[in-house]
Amino acid sequence: MANVSFKGKDFEVDEDGFLLRFEEWSPEWVDFVKESEGIAEITEDHQKILDFLQDYYKKNGIAPMVRILSKNTGFKLKQVYELFPSGPGKGACKMAGLPKPTGCV
Repeated sequence: MANVSFKGKDFEVDEDGFLLRFEEWSPEWVDFVKESEGIAEITEDHQKILDFLQDYYKKNGIAPMVRILSKNTGFKLKQVYELFPSGPGKGACKMAGLPKPTGCV
């Protein structure tokens, strides 16, 4: 697996750039993914989605389906893509420190 260094932190990632260990997540990781996603600033809306993804993952050990994400955060899929241009799986889950989703996220 690969290592990524950013702002003095080292992260071990898989071949798709997702963190290998959720517990390594940090604000520096958010900044790294934010830059690679082309997101200028993390807003309250971004944070609401990130917080939900992390809480869901801690409780269930997997990323939620898009339907669950939308229902619990109040964001329609179109809005999630506006916030995370590469989508809920690649962008949002990656930024939240979750492993690469295997299903329909």
